[in-house]
Amino acid sequence: MDLDVFVSAHRAEWDRLDALLRRRRRLTGAETDELVVLYQRTATHLSLIQSAAPDPQLTGRLSQLVARARSAVTGTRRASWQDVTRFLTHGFPAAVYRSRHWWVPTALLSTAVAALLGWWIGTHPEVQATIAAPSELRELTRPGGQYETYYSSNPAASFAAQVWTNNAWAAALCLILGVFLGLPVLWILFQNMLNLGIGFGLMSSAGRLDTFLGLVLPHGLLELTAVFVAAGTGLRLGWTVIDPGPRTRRTALAQEGRAALAMAIGLALVLFVSGAIEGFVTPSGLPTWARITIGVVAELAFLAYVYVLGGRAARAGATGDLEASERSADVPTAA
Repeated sequence: MDLDVFVSAHRAEWDRLDALLRRRRRLTGAETDELVVLYQRTATHLSLIQSAAPDPQLTGRLSQLVARARSAVTGTRRASWQDVTRFLTHGFPAAVYRSRHWWVPTALLSTAVAALLGWWIGTHPEVQATIAAPSELRELTRPGGQYETYYSSNPAASFAAQVWTNNAWAAALCLILGVFLGLPVLWILFQNMLNLGIGFGLMSSAGRLDTFLGLVLPHGLLELTAVFVAAGTGLRLGWTVIDPGPRTRRTALAQEGRAALAMAIGLALVLFVSGAIEGFVTPSGLPTWARITIGVVAELAFLAYVYVLGGRAARAGATGDLEASERSADVPTAA
C-alpha cells in the first residue's frame, strides 16, 4: 500500500467525519446517515492501515476518530439491574459451561493428585517428619487440635470474609496469569492440592480422616469447584496464546480475556457462598451429616446452575463476552 496515495484519497472523508462529529447534536437525518457510513468506512481504513502500512501518527488519529464516531453511533448506556440479571442468568453460567472441557478434566486430575499426595504422606512417616516435628503433628491432628480449631479461631463473619478474600484472589490470579501459557496456573493449582493432600494425609495417619472430611466437605466442594473453574479457564486462556484457532491471536485473546474477567466477578460470588459456609456452617454444632449435606446441596445447585441455565444460554449464543453492541466491531479488511 502506498500510504501517501491512500491518505490523499480518503482524507476528505476523515475530515468530513470529524466535522460531523463536532456538531452531531445538530445533524439532519441525511447527515446522521452520512455519519454512520463514514464511520464504517473509516473503521475499514484503520484496519487496512494497521495490517498493511502501520503508521503510528495516522493510526492514532484514526483510532480516536473511530472511537468518537462509535460513541456517537452506538450512544452511551449505563449498567442497570437488567444487565446484572442477564449476567447472572446468561453470561456467567454460559462462560462456565463453555469452559467445562477445561475445568472438568482439571478438577478430576487435581483431585487425583491431592488423593495421591495424601496417600503418600499418610503412609510414609518419613515424609511426615519433613513437614513438622512429631509433637507439632500431634498438636495438629489431636481432637480439638489446630485442624479443628482453625475454623473457629475467629468470629464467623470476619473468618468468612478472610476466607472469601483469599480464595477470590487465588481464583483471580488463575484467570489473570493464564495468559502466560498457563504455567503460573499449574503452580497455584499444585499448591492448593498440596495443602489439601497434607491435611488428608496427616489426619488419615492419625485415624481421624472422618473428622477431616467432615470439616472440609461442607465448604470445600463448592470452593474447590470454583478454583477448578478458574484454573481451567486460565489454562484455556494460555492455550489461546498458543493456538487461537481461526481467529487472529489478538481477537481471540480479547474475546477470551473479557470472558475470563467477567468470570472472575461471577466466581467471586460463588466463593462468597463457600466462604459463608466455611465461616458459619463448618464450625457449627450441626451433626457432620447435616454439614456435609449443606455442602453437597450447594455444589449440586451450582452444577445445575451451570449445566441447565449455562447450557441453555450457551446454545442460544451466549459466550460470557460483552454484547456485540458493547465491544469493538470486527471491521472488514478490504475496502
